[in-house]
This record gives sequence, structure tokens and C-alpha cells, in this order.
Amino acid sequence: MTALILFGLFGLLLMASVPIAIALGLASTAALLFSGKVSSSYVAQGLVTSIDSFPLMAVPFFILAGNLMSHGGLSERLLAVGKILFGRFNGGMAVIAVVTCMFFGAISGSGPATVAAVGAILLPAMTRNGYRPAFSSGLIASAGSLGIVIPPSIPMVIYASSANVSVTGLFLAGIIPGLIIGLFLIGYAWLVSRREGIGLKEPSPSIKQALATVWDAKWALLVPVIILGGIYGGVFTPTEAAAVAVFYGLIVGLFLYRELNLKSLYQILADSALVTATIMIIVGAATIFGRVLTIERIPVQLTEWVMEFISDPLMLLLLINILLLIIGTFMETLAAVIILTPILLPIANNIGVDPIHFGIIMIVNLAIGMITPPVGVNLFVASRVASLSLEKIMRSAVPFLIVMLAALLLITYVPAISLGLGNLINS
Repeated sequence: MTALILFGLFGLLLMASVPIAIALGLASTAALLFSGKVSSSYVAQGLVTSIDSFPLMAVPFFILAGNLMSHGGLSERLLAVGKILFGRFNGGMAVIAVVTCMFFGAISGSGPATVAAVGAILLPAMTRNGYRPAFSSGLIASAGSLGIVIPPSIPMVIYASSANVSVTGLFLAGIIPGLIIGLFLIGYAWLVSRREGIGLKEPSPSIKQALATVWDAKWALLVPVIILGGIYGGVFTPTEAAAVAVFYGLIVGLFLYRELNLKSLYQILADSALVTATIMIIVGAATIFGRVLTIERIPVQLTEWVMEFISDPLMLLLLINILLLIIGTFMETLAAVIILTPILLPIANNIGVDPIHFGIIMIVNLAIGMITPPVGVNLFVASRVASLSLEKIMRSAVPFLIVMLAALLLITYVPAISLGLGNLINS
């Protein structure tokens, strides 16, 4: 009955368009009041203690770093390097779009931020080169979801905290899957460009021009090297790396590229604070929801029930993927990670799935959720940036969605894709 109150009230509140953090908090409070196992003050205490975590300190820093870098001129220079590498090929702009999204995702750690930053620059350029606006928007919305797959990734930090696994190990595990999804998207976009004859060739630059462009972008190209190299080299923790990223973005934007000023800096700080506050409230409320599940032993009972009827690991993984895809269509990514981790991770552990591998499966599923309505946050951002109707972008994103689903199946059933790099480095 407690579980019915918890999930039933949560579902009703979501259907009534109540903000997800409030829906989580109200459902958790009602369930606790009904069960009587702990005091209702547990909710207030949990909202504070759940975000009192050193790994979670990385979240506001990565948000601020991403905003500093997106406004500090880094995305334009990454695009210029992309044109040097791929612009001379048919369909090169489509390749540039995906590569830039992948690179910027390694800077911002956020899907919507990647779509907004890259789309604002690339969409007009792709239209001038003969690409249909809807195709370009669908491509960038899909590739932008790699912002949470390629490290550093805010949802990965949240999962690591919920599942009690290494953030560094999870970051390592996300690199190869992110590259594979990117290659799948590049392959499809290039084939469409070739078949439809879209995407004019950019003039081949001289060696001098190419070197000048790369040199101008050197500070942007160094970002992943400094952040990820420092983490994997043991120089600093992911949380410390996030603080380093903020300092680096500030120095580059203010003094090297000189595209930040006091006015823009104030707006960046205000926007970052607003996003951070929103995320932390969701994290706190979702953590309380997860703790109520644990108190009521719902994950244990669910695991026993599932294992009683389905014992085949391949089928269980398929069902978990389907469930995550469905939930990703209507639930915010961070809340989904916190709520579903204590429910699904025990099931995955029972069939021998590594917690880090399962984390990547979950993150990739929820990344796909960013381009599936009704939540589909990347679709909304792309719609706003491209000034196109949501329906047009949704239709154009369907082929990319299918491509990403194919990559998801490969990642799910070949654990070495997620775990191989970490095992190689640790061996």
C-alpha cells in the first residue's frame, strides 16, 4: 500500500504538471506519513544531508565551467578546427556538427548546453551549405545528447554518488561508448548527405591557414586534455577537476580570447546559480524518494519478483532498456538516475552486470530520452535555436533515434566497450 501511495501520488502529480522536485517531495512525505516507520522530519533532514556530498560538489562547478566556455569563444574555435578537418568532404558539415557536439560535450557535461552552444553557430552555416533546417536540427539535437555520455558528465556524477561507485571509473567507461554513438551518427548523416547531394564542399585551406586555425583554438583543444588527463593521471579528483575547469574557463574567456566581460560574467554566474539550485532541489527530493523505497524494501521485493519470473540475463537487460527508454521519455534525467538506481541496480547485480557497465547503460538510455517527447529537452532547445516547430524536429530526429538505439544494444550486450579502457589502464 505504501508503494502504491508513493508511485501513485507521484504519477498523479506529474500528470497535473507539478514540478518534478515538488512531486517527489510530496509523494515521499505522504508515503512516510502512511507507513509511520520514520518521522516526517526525515524529509527535511534528507533534503540537506543528501546533497552534503563531496562528489556532488562537482555539479555546480561543471555547470559554471560549461557556461564560461560556451560564452568565452571556445565553441566557435572548435567549429573552425572542424571545418579544417572535414569541411572539404561532401557531407562534411554534418560530420563537423557531430564532432563539435562530442568535443563540446567533453567540456560542458550537459546535453541542452551542447545543443544551444553548437546549434546557434552551426545551424545557420548548415542551411547556407544546402542542409534542410529540420535535418540539421535533428542531427544536432541527437548529437547534443552525447554531452552526458562523454565525460565529464553531470548525470555520471549523480549515478556514482547513488550507486557508490568511482566517478573516475565511470568517466573512463563513458569514453568509448560516446565515441561509438558519435561514429554511428556520423555514418548515417554522411550517407544521407551523399545520397541527397547536400552539403557543399568547403574550400581546402592552405597549410598555413590550417595551422593558424589550430593554433588559435589551442586553448579550447586543451580543455579535455587538462580536465580528463588530470583526473585519469591522478593529479586531481573529478570534483577538483571541475573547479580547475572553472578557473581555466575564466582565464581563457577573460584574458586569452577576451570574449567575456563583467556584464556577461554576471549573467553567467546568475544562470549557473539558477540551474545549480534547480538540480540540487531535484537531487535532494529524488534522494528522499529513493530512501523511502529502501525503507519499504521495495527494491528487494521487486528483485525477487523479477528473478522469479525471468532468469535469462539477456532478456532482463532488454526489459531494463525498454523500461529506461519509456521512463526517459517523461522524466528528467537526474531524477531518473537517483530514483531508478536503487531499484534496478540490484537486479543488474543479480545477473552479474558490473555496476559501472550498468551505469553507462542507464546514462545512454536517458541520453536517448533527451530526443524523445514529451520531455525531450534537446528537441525543445533545438526548436528554439532553429525557430522551427517541435513537430518538424521530432520527425527529423526519428532516424537518428533508431541509429542511437542500435548503438545502445551494442553497448548493452558487449560489456568490454564500457569496461575495456578502465581494465586496460588499471592492469
